[in-house]
Amino acid sequence: MGINLEKMEKVMKYRWVVFVILAFAYFFVYFHRVSTAVVASDIMSTFGVGAASVGLLGSAYFYAYTAMQLPSGILSDSWGVKKTAAVFTLVAAAGAILSGVANSFTMILIGRLLIGVGVAMVYIPVMKVLAIWFKKNEFASMSGVLLAIGNIGALSAAGPLAFLAVMLGDWQRVFLLLGVFSVLLAVAIFMLVKDKPEDMGCPSIPEIEAYERGEAYVPPNAVAKIPMGDALKQTFGAGMKFWPLAIWFFFMYGSLMVYQGLWAGPFFRDVLGWEKTTYASVLSFVAIGMIFGCPIAGYLSDKVLKSRKKVLLAGTAVYIVLWAVIWSQAGNITSTTAYTMIHFLFGFFGGFFIVSYAQVKEWFPASIVGTAVGAYNIFPFLGGAIFMTLTGKMMAVSAGATATVGQYKSVWLLMLVCMIFAFVALLASKELGAEKAAAPVEVADKSDFPASFKQ
Repeated sequence: MGINLEKMEKVMKYRWVVFVILAFAYFFVYFHRVSTAVVASDIMSTFGVGAASVGLLGSAYFYAYTAMQLPSGILSDSWGVKKTAAVFTLVAAAGAILSGVANSFTMILIGRLLIGVGVAMVYIPVMKVLAIWFKKNEFASMSGVLLAIGNIGALSAAGPLAFLAVMLGDWQRVFLLLGVFSVLLAVAIFMLVKDKPEDMGCPSIPEIEAYERGEAYVPPNAVAKIPMGDALKQTFGAGMKFWPLAIWFFFMYGSLMVYQGLWAGPFFRDVLGWEKTTYASVLSFVAIGMIFGCPIAGYLSDKVLKSRKKVLLAGTAVYIVLWAVIWSQAGNITSTTAYTMIHFLFGFFGGFFIVSYAQVKEWFPASIVGTAVGAYNIFPFLGGAIFMTLTGKMMAVSAGATATVGQYKSVWLLMLVCMIFAFVALLASKELGAEKAAAPVEVADKSDFPASFKQ
């Protein structure tokens, strides 16, 4: 059977409309994730709270995000990408608006929880879009583009957020503005995003790929769906294939968020006496480092070392060394140039975590890989939530007081020790051999796959 070339061209063009709109939503996932570090001192002064409350506020995002990981896959499959992303972008918008008008710490805490619930429902729908609207040999590169956009969001939550707060004269006005923009974005998602090309009466991507190969398109037989309970049992019961890496990711991402997402900004203010615009700009180099580090880590894993575990071990080793420097030299290093270099490397090697998703994915069949990766994705955000709460208690000072360099060093030392433990867990993890990872795997109709990481 032939293919309508005009409709095929429409798919190849319209997929960029779908991607760009949802990529905007993903931009704010990262923006909100690290924004607390920049406005932490403002929150303390505005609401008269101490560091423990700010730690609780930072962790609220991660508790909400963690809780919504598995539901995000279920709703993306049952509701579809458009409805899931639009509804929960509105939830995030409500949280941002509430933060913008809050007159008590309780209100802003509720706002932060709503933001966490809302943005938690963006990532898996976008990954489903990449699987349905893009070719198999475009999936990895588009995932890299998406991650870069997310880190640009994190970058914007550093320097630009601080500058915008100064320009508007009030940090809360920034969140009010973000809320209004998010409402408009939700409307755009609902009006313009399509779940799949067939919704526009156009051929699917597999049909287009078959046409480009000069082959007749044969609809694949759907692989029998595995019930969610059985898929979770297979995932959590995978032993050394799953748990060492999950433990590593818990500490790895938790430590990253403790620094980038919460305490680095207050450290530069309290210990080094830097202005917000100064430390926000220096802190932004963590995100810049990730923008470069994530795709390079993927290239090293696929093309050079041809090993996920070796790349993760190398990146984690350097990351630990950087934590040792941050801890041991806290208060001694005062140069913005030195911290700029440290932050770039911190983000560059910290961003090697992206390879871990491939290591997990390769252990599970395509029919449950979404569930497996969704379950794995619980651990980094749980780590962020728990460590933000714990370090908030460690940093507890009365409202208006300044934390000491000793308090910050105790937090940095805890993160260093945790990362050494994480490295040991990573050593114990098992990697599927490169030749087996490259072997053919079961193929199914993409609509029958779980809602994320379909290749």
